[in-house]
Amino acid sequence: MALRAGGPALAVLRGRLRLPGPGSRGHARLGRSGAAAQPAAEEPGEDAEVSTRSKTFAEVQTERLDQAERTVLIKCPTRLNEKKLLQYLSSHGNVKSHFFFENRGISALIEFSEKSSIASLQDAVGIPSASEHHVVPFKSRLFTFTLKNPVSQHVEETPLHLSPQSHIPVKNLIEKLCLADSISSQMYILLNEYQLTEENIRLRFLACSLVRDFARAYFPDSTVKPFGSSVNTFGKLGSDVDMFLDFRDTGKHATKMKKGPFEMEYQMKRLPSERLATQRILSVIGDCLDNFGPGCANVQKILNARCPLVKFSHQPTGFQCDLSVSNSIAIRSSELLYIYGCLDPRVRALVFTVRCWARVHGLTNSAPGAWITNFSLTMMVMFFLQRRSPPIIPTLDQLKELAGEKDKHIIGGYDCSFVSDLRKIKPTKNTETLDVLLGEFFEYFGNFDFRRNSINLRKGKEVNKPESSPLYIWNPFEQDLNISKNVNQPQLEKFIAMARESAWILQKEDKTQQMINKEPWGLAALLIPFGKNNSSKMKNRMKGIGSETIRSLLDSLKLNNASSQQKAVGK
Repeated sequence: MALRAGGPALAVLRGRLRLPGPGSRGHARLGRSGAAAQPAAEEPGEDAEVSTRSKTFAEVQTERLDQAERTVLIKCPTRLNEKKLLQYLSSHGNVKSHFFFENRGISALIEFSEKSSIASLQDAVGIPSASEHHVVPFKSRLFTFTLKNPVSQHVEETPLHLSPQSHIPVKNLIEKLCLADSISSQMYILLNEYQLTEENIRLRFLACSLVRDFARAYFPDSTVKPFGSSVNTFGKLGSDVDMFLDFRDTGKHATKMKKGPFEMEYQMKRLPSERLATQRILSVIGDCLDNFGPGCANVQKILNARCPLVKFSHQPTGFQCDLSVSNSIAIRSSELLYIYGCLDPRVRALVFTVRCWARVHGLTNSAPGAWITNFSLTMMVMFFLQRRSPPIIPTLDQLKELAGEKDKHIIGGYDCSFVSDLRKIKPTKNTETLDVLLGEFFEYFGNFDFRRNSINLRKGKEVNKPESSPLYIWNPFEQDLNISKNVNQPQLEKFIAMARESAWILQKEDKTQQMINKEPWGLAALLIPFGKNNSSKMKNRMKGIGSETIRSLLDSLKLNNASSQQKAVGK
């Protein structure tokens, strides 16, 4: 798994990137962290590679959830002596780690070594005064500390290091990219600036843990876990937190317990459907967060959606959150992407680059609509990497062949089985640099036959479209679903045009001359909206794309006519 491009700048940058999960093994240092393994500048030996890829998705999640249960969040006074704060907290137990961040003031995340330390601290904390407002007496793990004698402690104030919780603006990113020595280096810089930091990941798990505290008032065996971008190694700073209420521990008691001559089971409320049960549960939890949850604001219960959920703002951590109930297939998708992200460092660098490029050019949008989603873009990158020669990542069917008995999962009739042990997957022999891969990605999809072919990660090959959607990407598990069904023809054509323009820029640019002229080059040039500088060139390379709309409509009519004829014959 060699990556030759990048020079000394890339070597230094790689040293700042981090391995999966808390306390990960390897040589990376804590920095702006994602959750995927990053190699040293030199090609690692086999032993080093195995050690950096040894933790399974489940192991990392378990460690993170346990870490979150030993954590509290403190809103701090504006003038704070860090040493005194830690000395006081240490009187309740050993403080294992901590960091400060800014969110409506200064806050501190404190991780204790033992859960009992939190109980000790809670016993020492008072209830807020009810002189102005009446309070709901729920004792959470959110605290506010104020100084008793702020005047006397002002002299002892020391500057705090604040952990950033958002990425830098694109304009500042472009300035950084122009200082790099290769496109590969630029892509790793972008990854380093945009990926979730170690601190941000811990805040996400803490938000889930705090919601779990409420859920357990009703369902003692339940847990609340993050899924999606918070855990799949492709999360960006500033993204929402998707979380789900998991009753898997409750399911362990699903079989009737036998003792002596009796079969024993709980008496439980019975409802006519799982969907109705989900709606009832989320309705109650939503009301609980709205009425009693410290810092939970703007709670919206969206219970009639295909996947019912509760949206809310968690002000103490600064996240927008979506809470659903046991979404097993979504968890499998998160784990699949986690595996792909850990297999090769180029995977995440390419995904982050493509998604940033797409956002700059208006190809994606946070609001629902006909745009290509980040998930669809990620799947397109994965498919492209499967199509390289030799492939950089395996197909889903190949991962399924490596699955052991514990890896087999059938969910709702869908086969969601694939290997979870990263050590069973052989590293790729592909040595292409990110410079090459970025240009080839745009070239590949700029000339992809979207009219006839679809994208299938399970097979890793182009297959005929089963229906006439402009963009058809098979859901990796629910194979009867198109994850890009929302995308319309104009949006697809815009993507094709932008991909062709980007491929042309990378092929034709003179890096040395542009650096002399102090002009953006490489990836930096791709992150400037094209219409501003080269609209005439864009028009030339867009010729022929408009006619694809007509061809698509004709293909759609042919499919509809064929379908109608088959129905008529059937009658």
